[in-house]
Amino acid sequence: MNRRDALKSIAAAAALPSLTRADLGAQSPGTDLTPANISALRALAEVALPSSLGADGRDNAVRRFVAWVRGYKAGADRGHGYGNSQISPPTGPSPAAKYPAQFAALDAAAKAKGAATFAALPAAVRRAVVEAALNEPQRVTQMPARPNGNSLVADFMGLYFNGADARDLAYDAAIGRDTCRGLDGSEKAPAPLGKGLRKSFSGSRRSGK
Repeated sequence: MNRRDALKSIAAAAALPSLTRADLGAQSPGTDLTPANISALRALAEVALPSSLGADGRDNAVRRFVAWVRGYKAGADRGHGYGNSQISPPTGPSPAAKYPAQFAALDAAAKAKGAATFAALPAAVRRAVVEAALNEPQRVTQMPARPNGNSLVADFMGLYFNGADARDLAYDAAIGRDTCRGLDGSEKAPAPLGKGLRKSFSGSRRSGK
């Protein structure tokens, strides 16, 4: 490969991430997430997700939610499910269109408690605001596996708790539900994560906590 061809290849490779981001970031009006929204999601993650995740785990959950919202395509062909010959209807409008009012409601609740934004509230007060959001005006009884827009808090929690990372954490094992590990070593139990979550849970049950 000569110098000119090499430079062309480098330039093409450098352009790919920008094209991908532009494609994923193409949003209908009102369906993207602002920096303030993402800050609120981080504050939500701190009180709505397991503390054992740590800051990095919570940030990963926020990034996954943001990527889901920005990658959603209204009117996309969904094909058909495995073993089902019936074509599924195209995707509907982005659930994120309902989020601006819900982010605003979190901030309004924070202002009523003397803070400028939801993210500025102390963790204990944030937790109370989140509990209220899940119970008013109508109680949320389940966390959707995919965001549907009805409850920002339930959508965020549902995407995490129905995901592979949450299952690994719950079982303290690298199950990798959404990965294809192949047959080699499939007879072995998943490797432990070493967080001791099952031991802690069992100890809590024995002590009556």
